[in-house]
Amino acid sequence: MLLAEDDRAIRHALERALTLEGYRVTAVADGVEALAQAHRTPPDVLVLDVMMPGIDGLQVCRVLRAEGDRTPILMLTALVETQDRIAGLDAGADDYVLKPFDVEEVFARLRALLRRTGGAHGAAPVEAPKQPPVPERYLEAAGLRMDPQARRAWRDGRELELTRTEFELLELLVRNSGIVLDHSTIYDRIWGYDFGPGSKNLAVYVGYLRRKLDEPGAPQLIHTVRGVGYVLRED
Repeated sequence: MLLAEDDRAIRHALERALTLEGYRVTAVADGVEALAQAHRTPPDVLVLDVMMPGIDGLQVCRVLRAEGDRTPILMLTALVETQDRIAGLDAGADDYVLKPFDVEEVFARLRALLRRTGGAHGAAPVEAPKQPPVPERYLEAAGLRMDPQARRAWRDGRELELTRTEFELLELLVRNSGIVLDHSTIYDRIWGYDFGPGSKNLAVYVGYLRRKLDEPGAPQLIHTVRGVGYVLRED
């Protein structure tokens, strides 16, 4: 694990807690060190403070994602506005924790991220064939085609550029096409943790998917069932 936090007291306390929890932690104090360490020894997961001198956590996230690095990233932020947290997700972060935080919440969110990835880091392939070679592994629903093994998805022949979380959310909806999935079920299946009724994570990612799925004039595929959750179906 790579931990980047410029506040010395927080960094040392969190490093100690994570080590006691069983993680092998490399701790650095700024974004420049974080990028250098991530390139030198790619970690299984990154914990990044948003506000750091020089290169901040958002920029570290953007650089790694632009390089094709898909290592799960948990952001630490004292910024409480929804738009600030959305900026972190837009930069490529997988989740965030608000300061001041309970260390048990950090542990829970890290466990959820590592369950989703198997604890492995990696980079996206530079090139891939235009069509998956094994047709029977496709999932299809409402004009969507997905290849879970290659982690690729298409709508009406147009390939979709999806992040890991977006892909997993869409796959869950496709596998349950026509079935209304409640918020708790989706949180448990995608994040491994129900963040409670005040969380905006799910709504943010549904918004991302809708923008990528729905071209002008095309029917909406992901529908909100108010007070319950979401369902994938054609209008």
